Amino acid sequence: MPGTWRVPSPNAAAETRLMQALKIRALTARVLVSRSLTEPDDAARFMNPRLGDLRPPDGMPDLERAQECLEQAIREGKTIGVFGDYDVDGVTSAAIITLGLRAMGATVQTRVATRHAGYGFNPEAAAYFAEVGCGTVVTCDCGTSDHASIKLLRERGIPTVVIDHHQVPSGESPAQALINPHRADNRFPFKGLASCGIAFYLMAALRTRFRAQGRPGAAQWDPRELLDLVALGSIADVVPLQHENRILVAAGLRELQKQQRPGIRALAEQAEVHPDDAVDATTVSFRYAPRINAAGRLGDAQRALDVLLATNETEAKERALVLEGINKERQRIQHNVAEAAFEEAEALIRQADGEVPAAIVVGAKDWHVGVVGIVAAKLVDRYGRPAIVVGFENERGRGSARTVPEFDLYHGLKAVGEHIEVYGGHAAAAGLTVRFDRFAGFREAFVQQAARVLGQARIEPAPVVDAVAELSELDIDGVLELERIGPFGNANTQPLLALPGVTATAHRLIGNGQHLQLSLSQGLAVGDAIGFGMAGAGPSPGVQVDLLGFAEINRFRGRQNARVRLKNWNVSAEVS
Repeated sequence: MPGTWRVPSPNAAAETRLMQALKIRALTARVLVSRSLTEPDDAARFMNPRLGDLRPPDGMPDLERAQECLEQAIREGKTIGVFGDYDVDGVTSAAIITLGLRAMGATVQTRVATRHAGYGFNPEAAAYFAEVGCGTVVTCDCGTSDHASIKLLRERGIPTVVIDHHQVPSGESPAQALINPHRADNRFPFKGLASCGIAFYLMAALRTRFRAQGRPGAAQWDPRELLDLVALGSIADVVPLQHENRILVAAGLRELQKQQRPGIRALAEQAEVHPDDAVDATTVSFRYAPRINAAGRLGDAQRALDVLLATNETEAKERALVLEGINKERQRIQHNVAEAAFEEAEALIRQADGEVPAAIVVGAKDWHVGVVGIVAAKLVDRYGRPAIVVGFENERGRGSARTVPEFDLYHGLKAVGEHIEVYGGHAAAAGLTVRFDRFAGFREAFVQQAARVLGQARIEPAPVVDAVAELSELDIDGVLELERIGPFGNANTQPLLALPGVTATAHRLIGNGQHLQLSLSQGLAVGDAIGFGMAGAGPSPGVQVDLLGFAEINRFRGRQNARVRLKNWNVSAEVS
């Protein structure tokens, strides 16, 4: 850890202005200013996201055409097929469309992708909807590039509405309506919606349309009931929590807190999320999303969708129990693959005389492809290098890649494309297919490409903190006020704080010796810190330390206390 942190330039006038206008503490004001929120009106809207501040979806291409298509299907009594991808965004988007359409009188047949069939709306799924008599089909979190399947339906007189947020290929889509923020003609100002957010906008717009027409049921149904699903999908898909996403997720977390949906109550019971527990983005990321994702990772995401669509307690509990069993199996498989991947990574390091390669590329014939992405992320966390993990079946392997900020995965794979059959993704995450007999050459080429981009010496820059804090500022009220800057996630990270010159009065290891817990003092203030996965020698009692971490509320069995979640610590040094 560097001995210093970089601190944003102070703006005392703006901080004072925010403190006086918003009646907030100095630390909260410093954090807001560090994020360029210097005007009281802007900061107030940021800290109090309201659904009323959502911008109208007038600029979304094909939103009107999608409504017309669905309205005609409902009016003519046609069954509407809904298809979703197998991840959380795809599953929740399919649930949103299904529940919304049913609330407005539609007959809906819903199906989600399987990992075995692969990503996207495949011809087999299109044929299925035609065979069961669907008159219109909606695809969720896929469909933008699936022209063959959509053409198959169009040839049978079945229009398709595509709801998606993946990149748009060149050429005209055969869909009746393509709602995708990445369309070149999209005039909606925010381009970062997940598919579940787009699905919500469509259902809300359709409900407004039907209510204006005086259609029975439209006035009674409230689309806000769907916001818990929007929060699940948006957080799990790691979309930027800015603008519309921030508003939708904040409202959705409040809906999740209520646990009004039978499926959510059943999932909460399995995940040990109690009704009085605070629900935030961390709850979604570590409690709800892994359970929903587990079904898709190991084969059939329909089981996850069935939980969300359950209509009564008995049904929901039975389905959630099955999902919990799948998640435990996912955990077991993930643990085994991770252990084997770490062993192979260490072998590669030994072969390089103890030097960590510029990239970690590992693979084996018995690794389940449903967990390779998670394992790749774990390798990045441990080694600070781009990582690719491949699971082989017969002579062909499917892999997932994760990376560090300095290395663009898509361009990295493009540079070694002659060694692999297929690849796709974006800068931070990607997937690929590679033959077993080409794997060694691919690994060598990819590591060389990473070395060229990253350089032989990786210099860790001093981290930029949101603010320097004193321990006395991190009482419960102060930390609760900081939480109002949330929900935290992509593009709105939890504030990183530096606490220099704090005395460590005691330390101990907890959690079977895996985690470091510190008792702290600074002047008259006392507090605690927790370092997850930071087992090892802690500071001696009485030593002054500099802490880098996040202020949080530790909630357990109805009790709560403020603490610092450590990112790192060091013997005291000057903060520049």
